[in-house]
Amino acid sequence: MLLSTHLMRDLRRFGHRTAVVLLLAGLVVPAHAAEPVADATSEPTELPTIFIAGDSTAANGNPVATGWGRMFGEYFDSTRVNVVNRARGGRSSRTFITEGHWAKLLAEVKAGDIVLIQFGHNDGGPINHERIARGSLPGLGDETEAIDNRQTKQPEVVHTFGWYMRQMIADVRAKQARPILLSLTVRNYWRDGRVERGSGDYGQWTRALAESEKLPFIDHTKLIADVYEKLGHDAVNAFFPRDHVHNGADGARINAMMVVSGLKGLREQSIIRDLSLMGRMVPMADPGDVYVPPQPPPKGGPREEFMTWLNLPEPADPTRPTVWLIGDSTVRNGRGNGYDGQFGWGDPFEKYFYPAATNVVNRAVGGTGARTFNGHWANTLPQVKKGDVVLIQFGHNDNGSRGALRGIGEETETREDATTKETEIVHTFGWYLRRYIADIRAQEATPVLCTLVPRNSWKDGKIARSTDSHADWTRAVAAAEDVALVDLNERIARKYDVLGEDAVTALFADKRVHTGWDGAELNALTVVEGLRALDPNPLARHLRPSMGMPASSAP
Repeated sequence: MLLSTHLMRDLRRFGHRTAVVLLLAGLVVPAHAAEPVADATSEPTELPTIFIAGDSTAANGNPVATGWGRMFGEYFDSTRVNVVNRARGGRSSRTFITEGHWAKLLAEVKAGDIVLIQFGHNDGGPINHERIARGSLPGLGDETEAIDNRQTKQPEVVHTFGWYMRQMIADVRAKQARPILLSLTVRNYWRDGRVERGSGDYGQWTRALAESEKLPFIDHTKLIADVYEKLGHDAVNAFFPRDHVHNGADGARINAMMVVSGLKGLREQSIIRDLSLMGRMVPMADPGDVYVPPQPPPKGGPREEFMTWLNLPEPADPTRPTVWLIGDSTVRNGRGNGYDGQFGWGDPFEKYFYPAATNVVNRAVGGTGARTFNGHWANTLPQVKKGDVVLIQFGHNDNGSRGALRGIGEETETREDATTKETEIVHTFGWYLRRYIADIRAQEATPVLCTLVPRNSWKDGKIARSTDSHADWTRAVAAAEDVALVDLNERIARKYDVLGEDAVTALFADKRVHTGWDGAELNALTVVEGLRALDPNPLARHLRPSMGMPASSAP
């Protein structure tokens, strides 16, 4: 009962009120007590910094109007990254710039920093008024309106919301830093059991800007609204002690967690590595809750550039047991962030584990096979330690010039690389699997073999199985080496047979091989079901209770 032990410890360590609320919402994460933490605005340091630019819904505020930025820093490791909250209450995209707040923030930004930008709540206000003149023109265009500002007593050219946002984006990029756009927090307006999802068109405009500027975007509105609707109107009322816009500490914490969830959903390892234990326990947003701009692989160049592009994860806490995944693009495709809508089953796999207790590290590399994964294995193996578990799935790329020899025997063949002219002794598919098994056992870790996931290929109304090929060879090696086996090829094929060809085709992002998110989730669940069916199950202590219970008797 590892989950229960760690969860109870965290509920004792952190105040229980917000934790109970979040548990009811289906978010198994710890949270601090209801009182807001001390002012979270720190000063920039030499560490990488995450800046926050926004209005009162992000600003530190006070007990009845607390912004999410106040506790946002708690979700990051302060020895690795600095969080600086420069959000200011009452500001719009326009007045955050015209009053000089943006210039002050920008002066602190250095190369490699991140700037979270969230505006819109105040952009629909008056453009010109004696008391408050903060509105921007609607839309993303280049329209302008010249005014004599009755509040500042100065002439001013007012631009659109999009113009001001683009100015901030350009400024951040000029500093070689990274802007990330967020849609708005959620106001406490309800109708027919549904909460309002966004004030005006600012969320849509912000996403459109992100897509046109090829920037990451977090749909903060959707993430928060989904939680609110799980809790219900009565429970959410307690998050708004003053009015329908501003949160108390509990609501601000949910908003902060949803920013963290969105950042994790971008699947950028340079951000994920900087999370604290609290940050690691926040659930990762689904792909539909974020926008990740296309990042095609570099062409040519040094290997180091490609390795950086791969965006491979590391264990969050090396002292904890780690579940390693190695394989091809059906386990992890590209950078692991859904390029071309393609996800491997390793992408949603981590949600079945309790992050305070177990690392899940998906080191699969697209385009590799049992033979060609060798260079990546050399980088991974030294990190494998006693008590770890390594799941191995190959076969899709083990044919042709990049493949291994067929079978599981000791045959070899000498091949010359057409480009480098270097020679290589190529072994059978089974030989390479046995080498992985031996390497893992030498580290006092546990190997688990998985047969390759089936392709979207049909015959006589059933999914085509891999026979007399890599699935059979994986089964044979598992039996000969007394290694645990999860027969994904058969388990998933059974599910596909029941779903039918049309439904299964909808699970794929391309015609035959690579799944979209829904297909990856189905496959990940099937892996977990297969693990739970093992006797003994090497991951019995690590899997979350009740998630992924056995659905069939297949091995």
